[in-house]
Amino acid sequence: MKKPLLSRFSEQYLTTLRNHFDQGPEASLQAANAIGRDAAAKGLETLDLARIHEHAMAALMTPEDSAAKRTELTRRGAVFFTEAIVPIEETHATALEAGTNMDRLNATLDQRTRDLADANRELQHQITGRQTTEEALRNGKQASSQLLVESLALENHLQEIAGKIVSATEEERKKMSLHLNDEIAQTLMGINIRMLALKKQIATSNTSLTTEITTIQRLIEDSAAILNRLAHEFSSEHAR
Repeated sequence: MKKPLLSRFSEQYLTTLRNHFDQGPEASLQAANAIGRDAAAKGLETLDLARIHEHAMAALMTPEDSAAKRTELTRRGAVFFTEAIVPIEETHATALEAGTNMDRLNATLDQRTRDLADANRELQHQITGRQTTEEALRNGKQASSQLLVESLALENHLQEIAGKIVSATEEERKKMSLHLNDEIAQTLMGINIRMLALKKQIATSNTSLTTEITTIQRLIEDSAAILNRLAHEFSSEHAR
């Protein structure tokens, strides 16, 4: 506080304390509380008010006062001062509570920041996982389509060979039987192995694609059954 303002406040404090003394031992302490609120509003601290109170007491007590009077004024002055500093101490308590609340708020903010960082990491993990799954599905669909084409081509090839076998001679049938065992059986086995691997890879990510793979596997099994039947017929015919 600037000196002119501090000087005026000191005079105000002196006047208020004098009036308190003049009112006698039963005087109200409302004036002390009011002057304390004014001091707090002006930014004065307890030590500042203590100096002002000391100067006021020195001005109000004279050498002619008896020891008993000086003791009584000192006691009443202490009561007045104690009431006057209450608003300042309350300001300190409020500031301390505000500081505690600020610390609590900062701690909460730090926790929210950590939670947000964790959420962002989890979100990024989910995005990466979804991208990986989508890529696997695309690759799975492409592989499934290719296997379906190969399976259909193999079935057509089997039907073509079966037609040739019907009109072939015994020697030609024997050669076709060997050709069937060496070429088509290996092809069927290769496709089926690839289908099993693909089905295992995407079984948990796409139900419709898994169903499609199962259908293709059934087609392969049917083709294998045709192969076994034809081979059996060839063997029986050759035995005659």
